Amino acid sequence: MQASLCLIQRPLSALTKMTDNHKQPETESSEQPLLSHLIELRSRLLKAVFFVLLVFAGLATYSNQIYNLIAKPLIAHLPETSTMVATGVASPFLTPFKLTLVAAIFISMPVVLYQLWAFVAPGLYKHEKLLALPLLIFSIVLFYTGVAFAYYVVFPLVFAFLSAAAPQGVAVIPDISAYLDFVLTIFFAFGIAFQVPIATIVVVYTGIVTRRELSKMRSYVIVAAFVIGMFLTPPDVISQTLLAIPIWLLFELGLLLSWFFKSRKARTIQEELDETT
Repeated sequence: MQASLCLIQRPLSALTKMTDNHKQPETESSEQPLLSHLIELRSRLLKAVFFVLLVFAGLATYSNQIYNLIAKPLIAHLPETSTMVATGVASPFLTPFKLTLVAAIFISMPVVLYQLWAFVAPGLYKHEKLLALPLLIFSIVLFYTGVAFAYYVVFPLVFAFLSAAAPQGVAVIPDISAYLDFVLTIFFAFGIAFQVPIATIVVVYTGIVTRRELSKMRSYVIVAAFVIGMFLTPPDVISQTLLAIPIWLLFELGLLLSWFFKSRKARTIQEELDETT
């Protein structure tokens, strides 16, 4: 009797060991993809940071020239007896270096976004890649366009207005740190505001609202554009209008381009239906 029990227990123990051996690789295989993704993400981030630091090292010796270039629109409209000042002890040194670091990130943005795309792209479907890649490139171009529009169009008008609006007997002597904060705020405000076509295309493509419904909201979009311009720009009508009008025009551009992306989505769905049938 005991011999028969031993014969029964041996296969059961062997079966238990086999199941334990099968369970262990499953847990290891489930943890392995997560670990590999984290390692790849770290590698992508390190490459992006290394490129930013490389660009910053190349621009560091030209920090003062870069700041003079950014300050040129303001200096051109200052009174002849006025000049910019540095109220902080370390401001003459730190402020140009801060601007240089921001400029390095600004120049390196295509490489940073490419590393992000290279990490995300393998997990996307084919039709998602066809949408995401053109929008990513278009978004970079729009951001740079918004910054260039702020520098070449908005700054000369705004600084001319603010310099002329100073009360008599008040000397206009801007601080270099405050000016840098003001400039960076305007740059990012216009760069983000110029992403309106991307948001319009994504909203229509994903089916949240239709193109016809968005066109009916045109009056609300115009009002919202002026409200956004009021919050993101200095308290003057010129800069507010110069931001609101491009937002409205870019919304119209997004409506126009959304027709193309909508038809692409319809074709993709039709292809998937054809494959299933």
